[in-house]
Amino acid sequence: FGTVDTWLLYRLTGGKVHATDPSNASRTLLFNLHTLSWDEELLQVLGIPSAMLPEVRPSAGDFGETLPGLLGEALPIRGVLGDQQAALFGQAALGAGEGKCTYGTGAFLLLHTGKRPVLSRKGLLATVAWSLGDRASYALEGSVFMAGAVVGWLKDLGLVQESAQVEALAREVADTGGVYLVPAFTGLGAPYWDPYARGAILGLTRGTGKAHLARAALEGVAFQVADVVRAMEEEAGLLLKELRVDGGMAQNPLFLEIQADLLGVPVLRPKVTETTALGAALMAGVGAGALGLEEVKGAWTLEARFDPRMPEEKRKALHGGWRRAVERALGWAREEG
Repeated sequence: FGTVDTWLLYRLTGGKVHATDPSNASRTLLFNLHTLSWDEELLQVLGIPSAMLPEVRPSAGDFGETLPGLLGEALPIRGVLGDQQAALFGQAALGAGEGKCTYGTGAFLLLHTGKRPVLSRKGLLATVAWSLGDRASYALEGSVFMAGAVVGWLKDLGLVQESAQVEALAREVADTGGVYLVPAFTGLGAPYWDPYARGAILGLTRGTGKAHLARAALEGVAFQVADVVRAMEEEAGLLLKELRVDGGMAQNPLFLEIQADLLGVPVLRPKVTETTALGAALMAGVGAGALGLEEVKGAWTLEARFDPRMPEEKRKALHGGWRRAVERALGWAREEG
């Protein structure tokens, strides 16, 4: 029994290792974030024998060796990390208050909260980021359901032929002309968690064109991310000084300019944007004793920086309009009592 990493380790080592690390164990909801061990009370409630569960080892450490001949000679396995935690490590967000956002089909934010878990009341997920020896680092995670999928929707509508054309189309106008697009096509994730919310376009006028819709779509993703960041800052008591980004939408400079403006903090894109793979590799380097945390920080290199240029008053006004738009989208699909 275990998570995907447990199965991979078991197969790679020929059944010799049945283990996981705290970042993956914490996603089973059977793991105690405070004691860094399986929670006996939860196991009893759910009727799960503790003998079934994998051994929890530090994220950087000894996870055995691969079977000889499987990948050539036997290779040591020295690091295990969950997906988003590996991206956080690959972005070298190693200190409290540092964070990253991965823009895939959805958007996934992690804020490093230091040596303590922050238990959220706003629908954010407290998780172990990683453990080195007997010391764990923690993070808050927030999920946005629709990010790159919004660009795909514009393509499906025929507004663009290719996803890469969205930036050029959106640049045809200086702003959205007062249009807001709430991309709640499958409900809204953090911090709203409303499965009954539905997509909405508000503020349309006779002068609204395709370019306004394209720009409003990009803003709709950026607004959602800003909502999650504000919730994280409030609950963790930390201020995000910069946001490190990766994923498909991170290749769109206009979108990152919009994200920086709506957040009010710089947005940084690294040269290596496959940060999950990079983070797993770096953790293995730490586990093998080949790297220290300073070397991990040094492995991160900046490709592009996007500084906010929007005045604070305008940012607040736009957020006010966004909140009004979200209020109209919330609960839309709920059946009337």
